[in-house]
Amino acid sequence: MPFLSLGLAPTLAHAAQALGFVAPTPIQTLAIPAALTGADLLATAQTGSGKTASYVLPLLQAFVQLPPQSPRRTRALVLVPTRELAAQVGEVVRSLAQHMAQRAPERPRVAVLFGGVSINPQLMALRGGADVVVATPGRLLDVVQHNALKLDRVQTLVLDEADRLLDLGFADELQRVLALLPTPRQNLFFSATFPDAVQALAAGLLRLPQRIDVPADDNVAPLVTQRAIQVDTTRRTQLLRHLIETEGWPRVLVFVATQHAATTVAGKLNRGDCYATPFHGGLSQGARQEVLEEFKEHRWNVVVTTDLAARGIDIEAMPVVVNYDLPRSAVDHVHRIGRTGRAGVEGLAVSFVTAASLAHWQLIQKRQGMSLPLETLPGFEPTETPPPPAPGNGGIKGTRPSKKDKLRAAAAARGTGQG
Repeated sequence: MPFLSLGLAPTLAHAAQALGFVAPTPIQTLAIPAALTGADLLATAQTGSGKTASYVLPLLQAFVQLPPQSPRRTRALVLVPTRELAAQVGEVVRSLAQHMAQRAPERPRVAVLFGGVSINPQLMALRGGADVVVATPGRLLDVVQHNALKLDRVQTLVLDEADRLLDLGFADELQRVLALLPTPRQNLFFSATFPDAVQALAAGLLRLPQRIDVPADDNVAPLVTQRAIQVDTTRRTQLLRHLIETEGWPRVLVFVATQHAATTVAGKLNRGDCYATPFHGGLSQGARQEVLEEFKEHRWNVVVTTDLAARGIDIEAMPVVVNYDLPRSAVDHVHRIGRTGRAGVEGLAVSFVTAASLAHWQLIQKRQGMSLPLETLPGFEPTETPPPPAPGNGGIKGTRPSKKDKLRAAAAARGTGQG
């Protein structure tokens, strides 16, 4: 059994096989043995490459090795940036735990904590303790404030989508969580991308980390064909509907810039007899989960979303992704197109390029090291002209650290350490 060769206990190797993990992926082959040694990791691999199992299996191995009747306490904490990713990671942990052979009276108990829903059921679920906690930072802090969870015995901290958790939007919450954790501990940071500024911050939190960088490989990496189509701004919805009908796309994930645009574009598609629905952070957690479940069940043809769905959303065999609005950064472009072409299944990513976004598209291409021909489709020939060049880089988020990035990195290097 291939997973046995990585140092996993037979009970976990069998659990992985029971869930359909036939052989380790490259990231699993490298990360699992390293994590089992107790080393800190900074691991990069493309979306759909099996990163979740790369840290979940080592986490569960620690519970296999516990002596019988060990007291229940939270020994592993997994932090994620979104509610949807928390639910998906929690499902992987629970599924593997359920398939573990019974070496102790109880399997590891798993708690999944995220906002957008009532906190009371989550507080109730923590009665009696939890061995593994998967959480978004904000809800985790709320639960701790309710004295429902203690983190002083955490042995392993995982940051999934670490680049986003280390970014400015989560900086305050992350630092508050780190202050609640013991030192020393093992730190496992996983992401599809690690910009330079984020790597500097991560370095201040890790102890002599092993760096694992799995490059794209034709056998395991997403197989994504990309197209770029020129179109006038006002005709993008018409073009989208035309492509769905003429190319027979069964399901499409469409990325737009704002929540309002998601609602507007979905509404226009529906009026054209295309089953479309918006998906964004303004919806309740229940509504968001319902949209995802219905999309996976093929009850919607199109989901129009913001960058909320660019990370951590795993929809099997997603055939097409469309950038109706271009992403703000080249990194976001990687995450968006990573929703298709997963697990060896071919996918298509289409970007709409307007006259106003042409310079922006050229910068994204440059930073991604790609050069796509700009298509023009009959009946949709663009008539708009590009605006005068904007000063600076045209609005795209740069790869060179800003002054704010450098200040944050310096602060991390000075004093964040393990705490």
